[in-house]
Amino acid sequence: MSTVILLGPQQPAPSLGPALRSCGVEGPFTAVTAGWQEREGETGDLEAHLSAEVLDLGLYHRAEDVFRRDRLLALAYRERQVRLKELQRLYRVRLAHALAALRELMAATGAPELLAQARAGALAALRTLDRQHLREVRKRHAEFDAHWQPATRGALAEHIEEIAGLIRNRAALLIAGGHVAILVNRLRLFGIGELLGTRPVVAWSAGAMALAERVVLFHDHPPQGPGDPEVLVHGLGLVEGIVPLPHARRRLALDDPVRVRLLAARFAPARCLALEPGTLLQVTDGAWQAVGRLRALAEDGSVAEVALP
Repeated sequence: MSTVILLGPQQPAPSLGPALRSCGVEGPFTAVTAGWQEREGETGDLEAHLSAEVLDLGLYHRAEDVFRRDRLLALAYRERQVRLKELQRLYRVRLAHALAALRELMAATGAPELLAQARAGALAALRTLDRQHLREVRKRHAEFDAHWQPATRGALAEHIEEIAGLIRNRAALLIAGGHVAILVNRLRLFGIGELLGTRPVVAWSAGAMALAERVVLFHDHPPQGPGDPEVLVHGLGLVEGIVPLPHARRRLALDDPVRVRLLAARFAPARCLALEPGTLLQVTDGAWQAVGRLRALAEDGSVAEVALP
């Protein structure tokens, strides 16, 4: 039986301990804090909160060791990342125009039948752009893996074998937040999804984003000006049919029905879930169970409680 638990942010009041207890999961645990980068491994607060041993897998620093020992892989990996960043930049240019057109049509007045047709066409074009971009990103990753077969190379293979043993000897894996792109890259580099077996996984914030089918970056009012939600990369796919949105109240204009409606419709039938402090979603073999209030962005522009399947 496979269990994945998604939580909202752990500040100001951690919900990890109660979540684990409600599911009957006890330590010791392994953890991934690669998204914290240089702060990776600072698990003292986690151990105090859980009253259990938490062994960090050290994926961020392990990757640095791999690239230091395998210079050819490091150069190829860096080149791939440069290409992916350029791909993201070009996608972002096209995305801005596609979203601007759709928003203009949403605000337009005119013949209802013609407007509905134009809006549907603009939405379809936007969804096609997202799919094409994600397909291209997947292609780049697949080509890299097929050519370099990184998991078979000495330095990386050694770390993967050690990580597999650590995971086997602990009750569950905890995946923290932080920099989501780095987190997803490290999880994928070490094949964490394939090493889990049936062990429970508990993830929050960026960790929850990493476990979905696709990682969507979002912030309606970032410091540098208005932002557009964008597809970044395919996630580990351990949970299906959702787009996790941590800190939704802080990062999204949830009082703007047009923006809410567009985000919900853009990724439908997947549900855009607002992961706030206290949110808990447990997915066991595809079956959802929520503890407390679970809300999703709806295509009518509202943010409503989810009726679980």
